[in-house]
Amino acid sequence: MKIIIHGATGAQGAPVLNALHAQGLSPIAAVRDPSNYAGAGQATAVDMSSVESLVTAYAGADAIFVHLPVGPAEVQQQHAEVIVEAVGRALPARVVVSTSGYPFGAPGGPSAMDTLVDGLRATGVSLAIVAPKLFLENLLLPMVSAGVASEGVLRYPIREDYAISWSSHLDIADVVTRLIQSDDVTGVIEVGAFPGLLGKDLAAGFSTHRGKDVAFEAQTPDAFGAEIIPLFGEAGATPVVDSYRWRATQPDEVINNEASAQSRLALHPRSVADWLNDISV
Repeated sequence: MKIIIHGATGAQGAPVLNALHAQGLSPIAAVRDPSNYAGAGQATAVDMSSVESLVTAYAGADAIFVHLPVGPAEVQQQHAEVIVEAVGRALPARVVVSTSGYPFGAPGGPSAMDTLVDGLRATGVSLAIVAPKLFLENLLLPMVSAGVASEGVLRYPIREDYAISWSSHLDIADVVTRLIQSDDVTGVIEVGAFPGLLGKDLAAGFSTHRGKDVAFEAQTPDAFGAEIIPLFGEAGATPVVDSYRWRATQPDEVINNEASAQSRLALHPRSVADWLNDISV
């Protein structure tokens, strides 16, 4: 199979590529400079601003895994448009998209993710849309993990009563790997814990993994923002803080069980403790 993996050196793409490689397949990493690629399998050069570049990479592909890279909205929009046009011209057999937690089909006008999903649907190519809510890897941010290590306190900017269908990048890789090889499953596949997890459930997972008590402490989005600005800069931190302000207005963030990977693929996400064990933290 010719399988193209976007973001193959990143948080989502690398686990997908490694999982496929472990199953004896030969995925191809779509990267800017193949000479610098040191991962599993081979690599091909792509320019996300060039339709022709992607058409060349996609030609004859059995499957493509793609997600929008983190960045300014205008850059994401450009990438979405380029991907859609390239898929429409190259017509690969299968495309699997991760929304990376970005909403689509929501009120407030079209987003880059809407452009990507709606555009790919219009091509007629077999399409599966993997829709997670929030990634457990966020709990490994230095300011979050430091509180766990030094105080036994997991601080995070969500309410104590706010349930979320958390998932990990490893869970996404499990689902994407299955979907790449199961083209009979199409449409939206939601990924994450069901029922959703509260802050105290996250803390319990850390407690089990560490063998020490860990308590959850709700943090305000602004306090969290002040801690992440040194890491991401103010421009990078602002949309993150805004997303947690939005969460403060919502009742929960839980997947639809009928559309879940549990129901559609019989794949269950890792528990928090199992995830921590699997990433050897």
